[in-house]
Parts: sequence; structure tokens; C-alpha cells
Amino acid sequence: MKIIAHRGNTNGPEPEKENSLLHITDAIRKGFEVEIDIWMYENDIVFFGHDFPQYETTLDVVESLSNKAWWHCKNVEALYYFSNSVKYYKYFWHQKDDFTLTSNNYLWTYPGRPLTPYSISVLPELDDFKDVGGEIYGVCTDYCNKVEKMIKEEM
Repeated sequence: MKIIAHRGNTNGPEPEKENSLLHITDAIRKGFEVEIDIWMYENDIVFFGHDFPQYETTLDVVESLSNKAWWHCKNVEALYYFSNSVKYYKYFWHQKDDFTLTSNNYLWTYPGRPLTPYSISVLPELDDFKDVGGEIYGVCTDYCNKVEKMIKEEM
């Protein structure tokens, strides 16, 4: 099962570190993929950040992270950039939709909604981790280490 670090978190929410390059690369170094909130503007201006553009970065950094990143497009410019790229990226746009289809045809699934073998259960901790087991593609969580341990114990 794929384990995706929500904004780079692996041991619980750390709002002061979320979406920072250090936090992201630390999660990747631990073996997880990462959901990254991304904002883009004209002239290739790029930021990471959840509620607002917080950490300025570059397209080279975006490319270097792309094999481990799930890009959560936070504005239409980011969505347009990824949807028109000739490169392969995993990206999506959502707010509080029950389901969102990602660019690689997985269902980014809001907590407590029905799951399928193609689902990524988002923040299963909001429902006491009940949506971690079973036939799903993956989870996006602030508690990667805990989920990894739960999965190993299940085997």
C-alpha cells in the first residue's frame, strides 16, 4: 500500500514545517511519497504552501521532486501548468469534494467516504484509522510512521 506524507508530515501535523522543502525531503528520505500544496504564477514563479503561497521555489525543484510528489494544485495556474506539461506528474485539484480523480486515475477520497481498490484514503486519522486496511491503493496521512506500522502488523 502506498503511504503518502500529507504536506511532508510523518509523525503528526507540524503546521510550522508543512510544505517546506526540508520537511518534504525528510519524508521522502524516510521512504514515503509526499502530497505537496503548490501555487504557480506567470513567469514560472512557484510556491509551496497550504492556505497561501508560503515557500518560494523553482521549476527545477518541482521536477526533482516529481517522482515522489502528489501535487495538490492550489490555484488555476498550477492546474493549467500540470495539465499542459509534456512531463508525467501526479496532480489534482480539490477542496472538500467526496472524491477527486487524480491525473493518474486514482480516487483522492475524502475521509469517511466509500473506498475502492483505486482509492487513496485521505487523512484516515480523522476516522480513527478505520480506512487504512483493506483493498485500497494508498493513504495520505499526517501519521505515516503509525500507518506503516499498522500495515506491517496486519500482514
